Amino acid sequence: MDTEGKKGGFTGIFIVMIISVIIASFWNKVDLIKNSVHFVLDPTAGFLLNWDITLGMTLIILVIAAITTLIQKYATDQKTIKEMKEKQKMLSEEAKKLKNNPEKMMEMQKESMKIAMPLMKLGMRPIVYTAIPLILFFRWFMDFFEFFGDFKFLGFLSWFWFYLIATIIFSSILRKILKVH
Repeated sequence: MDTEGKKGGFTGIFIVMIISVIIASFWNKVDLIKNSVHFVLDPTAGFLLNWDITLGMTLIILVIAAITTLIQKYATDQKTIKEMKEKQKMLSEEAKKLKNNPEKMMEMQKESMKIAMPLMKLGMRPIVYTAIPLILFFRWFMDFFEFFGDFKFLGFLSWFWFYLIATIIFSSILRKILKVH
């Protein structure tokens, strides 16, 4: 991977986020966007939700979490991320040992902060690949559940909270299994 790739950057992420906002805002204004997504997701994800809403939603979330985890693993330099996290952890442990020496402790914290921004850039790189599809999925979910009614997963969770909690759980498990840093 080239040096620029290791440094990462926010330009691509920023552009994708702007496009995502534009798509989301034109969802109800440009029929082509909405109709195209419905054309693809109604017979697939819609079929699963109509078959069994809780199990279908769980399967959809699992597939989305698996895809995003795989993208996270293969769109980032896992070796560099692991090295940076280990160095950050080491600096943090050294800083804890220096509680009685605030000057040295601040030095360690500054070193740790020098790692934090490049690490964040590397970790955000997969957003370039996942932001737009996730925005389209979310808009489709909004349409589906608006049409379906006020369904509560597990008796009390809206689709959004069910999605969020299940994604955190599935992603954590998959990241551990696939050794994603």
